[in-house]
Amino acid sequence: MTDPRHQAPRAQPEDGTYLRQTKSYVLRAGRIGPGQQRAFDQYGPRYLLDYAPQRLDAEAAFGRIAPLFLEIGFGMGTATAHIAQARPQDNFLACEVHEPGVGALLKLIGEGGIENIRILRHDAVEVLDHMLPEASLDGVHIFFPDPWHKSRHHKRRLIQGPFVNRLARHLKPGGYLHLATDWEPYAEQMHAVLSDEPLLTNTAAEPGPHGCAPKPDYRPLTKFENRGLKLGHGVWDLVFRRA
Repeated sequence: MTDPRHQAPRAQPEDGTYLRQTKSYVLRAGRIGPGQQRAFDQYGPRYLLDYAPQRLDAEAAFGRIAPLFLEIGFGMGTATAHIAQARPQDNFLACEVHEPGVGALLKLIGEGGIENIRILRHDAVEVLDHMLPEASLDGVHIFFPDPWHKSRHHKRRLIQGPFVNRLARHLKPGGYLHLATDWEPYAEQMHAVLSDEPLLTNTAAEPGPHGCAPKPDYRPLTKFENRGLKLGHGVWDLVFRRA
């Protein structure tokens, strides 16, 4: 049986209307290695949450009450694990559908003894719609979403006005939305979209190019970022806060 999460999203209308079937990801198939499979078997029962169209009991899921941060699309999970270890006072709910990445993060969690991450293998749009009430998040992280370089594919980009509005409404007053990209045209679009959202304001006192903020200390440099910086390529962090 085909997993309905893995079906391609239907096309959106040209007027940009935001439909319920819009997805927060494009699935990339990948092979799960033996170490990742062992991580699924050993750590999955503790750190994986089941999607259900009902409100998440965060206190029960994490075993405590703490500020809650959502990460959408964590890739192989290296930054997620780093941030969670650096901020043990916070809880991190991580959404990803790429199973090798989920396995990799489970391995990092288990080997590092990281207790403040829980993973949902599900589309973040449906998680927002059905599991997280509005004004429930202290922050949202989206690092290096697929930029969809070709102009005819720009409508597939994750960072669009209706989606940002949905994220903003799920933030508590004072909560932040942190985006990062290494593709300058996408940074320009991100800034335009964020600036158009009335619920959000730029945290950068003196914004850099495309409204970017200094990279927050909690976000580590990726190996691709380090390589790009050596070649003179830029990385843009945008951090906006809900009033």
